[in-house]
Amino acid sequence: MEAATAGYAAVILAAGASIRMGTPKQLLTFDGRTLIRRTIEAAQGALCRPILVVLGAHADQIRPEIADLDVFVLQNPDWADGMASSIRVAMQTLQTRTPAPGGAILTVCDQPYVSSEHLRTLIQTSRSSRQPIVASQYVGILGVPALFAPNLWPELLALTGESGARSVIRRHVREVCPVPFPEGACDLDTPEDILSIGARYFDAPPRERR
Repeated sequence: MEAATAGYAAVILAAGASIRMGTPKQLLTFDGRTLIRRTIEAAQGALCRPILVVLGAHADQIRPEIADLDVFVLQNPDWADGMASSIRVAMQTLQTRTPAPGGAILTVCDQPYVSSEHLRTLIQTSRSSRQPIVASQYVGILGVPALFAPNLWPELLALTGESGARSVIRRHVREVCPVPFPEGACDLDTPEDILSIGARYFDAPPRERR
């Protein structure tokens, strides 16, 4: 499996302030592991190299949780400007890599069901389809986790404000190979989102963390 999946980077966007959750959602413990650790371990299981983790708000709290993992932690000083600023920080770093990765998977840590298996499927689909974008498909949309070929990295670098990877996907929709991922519809933004999927998976109700 390693020979089939080597050469693809993973970018984990984890700089947000989690305002609606009321606590850093990166550190919520889901089924025994924090969301940030689960996402990193999914990328490790897919043999992504390198793995870049972009932090911003709450960075001082998050760093100790991932200090033992083989990742590159990037600090985004402009995290409050929106998702695009974190994407730029990561892509600027990837462009300096020698040799350059064959592609980059962009993902977030508030989709608790992202797995190594799904990330491996994105990579394998990229290799077989030769399409410049392989995107997860759920609830009628194409989104992250999504894999981008290097020829599209300049467009990711050009994003501004709250624009994220999905805007590049929409621009190149005819060049996207979709991979079904119905679990991707579950993301965690509010305490109600946690209750809707079953608080039993978490070590404490989110409102008790405040």
